[in-house]
Amino acid sequence: QVQLVESGGGLVQAGGSLRLSCAASGSVVNIDSIGWYRQAPGKQRERVARIIGDGTKIYEEAVKGRFNISRDNANNMVYLQMNSLKSEDTAIYYCRLIDRGRIYWGQGTQVTVSS
Repeated sequence: QVQLVESGGGLVQAGGSLRLSCAASGSVVNIDSIGWYRQAPGKQRERVARIIGDGTKIYEEAVKGRFNISRDNANNMVYLQMNSLKSEDTAIYYCRLIDRGRIYWGQGTQVTVSS
């Protein structure tokens, strides 16, 4: 089993920044992909950014140029630096990991951007 714990969410004004962290623990053996999703009220969960097995970083259009995903392999951590935040970035942000084909989710952390 793999456990994911997110942190770093909060309330920030539009134009501000936040840094989310996700700590993976447990039986992490071979990460196929690790990244961030988000779900706004009344909307479906959507992908934000991810790092796939070869280290390639992939961003969704809505966050390109504003968000940066990074990973600390030694400590099984993944981060999401969010800059120039907009009110539409308000959502619960979830960490997702795929290890040997199995998908794991964290419990989420709330990000609220006030305009």
